[in-house]
Amino acid sequence: MKVTIQVKRNPRTGKPVTVISGILHNPQVIKQLEAKLKKSCGAGGYSEGKTINLNGDHKLKAEDLLTKEGFEVKIV
Repeated sequence: MKVTIQVKRNPRTGKPVTVISGILHNPQVIKQLEAKLKKSCGAGGYSEGKTINLNGDHKLKAEDLLTKEGFEVKIV
């Protein structure tokens, strides 16, 4: 499965947010993946729909974890 990682800026605060999109699983699996990502990156975040948002620039850590989980990762 192919997922996309990109770093955007929060329009209100200007701080970076790592956005992981393209996850085609049910919501329970996405919540478990979100918990693993937040724990490994040491950051807060949330999921909405089929995307996970992590506070901060964590694209390399997220890429490592997602490739270990069996995802094909593309960094934009």
